[in-house]
Amino acid sequence: MIYLDNSATTKIDSSVLETFNRVNKLYFGNPSSLHELGETTTGLLTQSRRLIAETMGVQSEEIFFTSGGTEGDNWVVKGTALEKIHFGKHLITSEIEHPAVLESIKQLENLGWEVTYLPVDSRGIISVENLKRALREDTVLVSVMAVNNETGSIQPVEKIGEILKDYPSIHFHVDAVQAVGKIDLKLGEQSRIDMAVFSGHKFHGPKSTGFVYVKKGRKLAPLLSGGGQEAGRRSGTENVPGIVAMAKALKITSEKQIKIQSKLTIELEEYLDKKKNIEIFSPKHRAPHILCFGIKGIKGEVLVHAFEKKGVFVSTTSACSSKKKTESSTLLAMGIPKITAETAIRVSLSEENTQEELEKFIKIFDEIYHSFKVIL
Repeated sequence: MIYLDNSATTKIDSSVLETFNRVNKLYFGNPSSLHELGETTTGLLTQSRRLIAETMGVQSEEIFFTSGGTEGDNWVVKGTALEKIHFGKHLITSEIEHPAVLESIKQLENLGWEVTYLPVDSRGIISVENLKRALREDTVLVSVMAVNNETGSIQPVEKIGEILKDYPSIHFHVDAVQAVGKIDLKLGEQSRIDMAVFSGHKFHGPKSTGFVYVKKGRKLAPLLSGGGQEAGRRSGTENVPGIVAMAKALKITSEKQIKIQSKLTIELEEYLDKKKNIEIFSPKHRAPHILCFGIKGIKGEVLVHAFEKKGVFVSTTSACSSKKKTESSTLLAMGIPKITAETAIRVSLSEENTQEELEKFIKIFDEIYHSFKVIL
């Protein structure tokens, strides 16, 4: 098996899984309980929060645990809108955000908030000047992803931050789910980013784990109300085994090199460039783990299943849309015709992929490519 769908989810690291199982077995107490077992699990949460904060270069009290990227994005978008409703009802985002952001914003739009959706160019990147022109006195949120999950395009987060330094009352939210271990994302005092969302299963941690960075002093209305866990910001009994395992996975990922991913995707791109009737949708400057392309006249889902029969696992575009059999909204926003966007597949690597796997993939691709010669 060759697994090349790491943007959808990564395989949990074996040592991380061992940690999850050990904590689940031995430290199963509720952190809110007053007895010794509860105190022990509280200590594990504190250690995990500290480890994540140190890894990300922020303070422990700026880290809040969630169930993953979807919850995190929903919380930041809706929490900002509710918290700052008396200051304004204007939101800014891009046309190619993850559905967790776009659907949250559309929900608010239906409830009366005004939204500016920034277009992207042929590389899938927004114009900083367009964003600057979109800012208004009643703008309360700018939400832009760091790395696009379909094409790997990298948004100019630092340049956006420079502009927003003149607008201290606006929350700047970054969906950083695809960024961990892939690009250098600066958080903390030196950064204008107010909130950043992360998901454990994207960096070899357990599914249904995640965390949100909230800069000290920034206020968010809770999305989940209840027992007041996570300093009253995210109620619900904490997933201690998952959190401890996620913290370990983040530490391991941060210490690994990403050069192999960049090398392999560049080699694959060079190989595909030599083929006729292949269009590469990912821009040259992109995150090192993603390459999106298509074969003219061959629907992406057909290609995905052809690879699957050979023991190779890729996806159409995002995992969220692949089963719906819809074309990529990101590619359409980039100006790619619908019929062309329907051919797209995404290869996404992790640091576990090898040169040998790439060579096998290319050999299998050749076989599949020539099997479509009648169409081509």
